[in-house]
Amino acid sequence: MTNNTSATARVFCIANQKGGVGKTTTAINLSAGLAKLKQRVLLIDLDPQGNATMGSGIDKSALAHNLYDVLIGEATITQARVHSTNGGYDVLPANRELSGAEIDLVGMDERELQLKQAITSIATDYDFILIDCPPTLSLLTLNGLAAAHGVIIPMQCEYFALEGLSDLVNTIKRVHRNINPELSLIGLLRVMYDPRVTLQQQVSAQLESHFGDKVFKTVVPRNVRLAEAPSHGMPGVVYDPSSRGAQAYIAFGAEVIERVRANQSA
Repeated sequence: MTNNTSATARVFCIANQKGGVGKTTTAINLSAGLAKLKQRVLLIDLDPQGNATMGSGIDKSALAHNLYDVLIGEATITQARVHSTNGGYDVLPANRELSGAEIDLVGMDERELQLKQAITSIATDYDFILIDCPPTLSLLTLNGLAAAHGVIIPMQCEYFALEGLSDLVNTIKRVHRNINPELSLIGLLRVMYDPRVTLQQQVSAQLESHFGDKVFKTVVPRNVRLAEAPSHGMPGVVYDPSSRGAQAYIAFGAEVIERVRANQSA
């Protein structure tokens, strides 16, 4: 994928209905990893907690506009986006105001398509648009899924993660059937992985046998440097580029680019 201004961005949701699985860490570090690989990236923070915004080094309390304004039609993405100097990518930021969007969207026509419509105007500005979804299946998450070409699911190799995974895959199928026929499962990313834990090895093997090539080859290890990075307002791949976690996300970025290219040439 080259920086061709006429090309349309690939839009991917980073989603998991289970909290605390490294979803935002993945969204931030994949964005920074892709940026390091010379891709033009927009990270959309679809979570009212605004963690992807803060983890990108952006003060969520000092925003002229944010995603809430975009969804209710009071600002465009061009007006609301902010550049993450630390990460090398653009961010459509969020803060607590976004939680009010649920109520405001309910009365709108095509309420689940507001984000998709907003993205249309800037789709050629980027190679990748990544959407960090909240952990609940809300109207916000539905907007993300309706706008995306595919879903990347970060998950820990634990027993309960498998339970939540089947729910999420069913949700993707329902959205594909009823709202967005372009939506598909791009792949599963194993995160916070510790190969010394037998259960994690077993769950990882189960994933590979059940999902086959939908499981990304890259595995992100449990890594303290990735956990420290957000408090410094920067992605782990920038905070400590030599750490095992940072190296894994750079490799993951390369694998995502490779997978997109393979799909385009197929």
